[in-house]
Amino acid sequence: MYNTGVEKALFKMTSLDDLPAAATMLLEAASEEPVILFEGPMGAGKTTLIKEFCRQMGVQENVSSPTFALVNEYETETGKLIYHFDFYRISDEREALNIGALEYFDSGNICLIEWPSLIPNLLPEHYLLVTLQPDANSEVRTMTINKV
Repeated sequence: MYNTGVEKALFKMTSLDDLPAAATMLLEAASEEPVILFEGPMGAGKTTLIKEFCRQMGVQENVSSPTFALVNEYETETGKLIYHFDFYRISDEREALNIGALEYFDSGNICLIEWPSLIPNLLPEHYLLVTLQPDANSEVRTMTINKV
């Protein structure tokens, strides 16, 4: 499914209090790679992490999952654009092509992609893969960042 790359970072979140530190770690990793893929089961915290990431980037507007729109655009205080994708509800990669996903991915702007496994043939050659894995018996989540 994905190129495995080399593990960049591992971070355990035991509560929502750990979210800012996790987003900071992701922000540091994203300084070199603008396309970031988010994988994890439903409810793992992908959108919650993206909200904190955008807050730290200086986005003032409400950040929400673009489940039905497929993509939301946010602007930071410094005018940088962030594109937030959620491909959970697509039935075919053509839907992503129809919204111009390839142009977004090639724009050089930050692209945050939830459910990238649904568009495997459209993903760029290089990206960060963020995997969020909740512990079955607690609120602990493990975030792994791989640079691919």
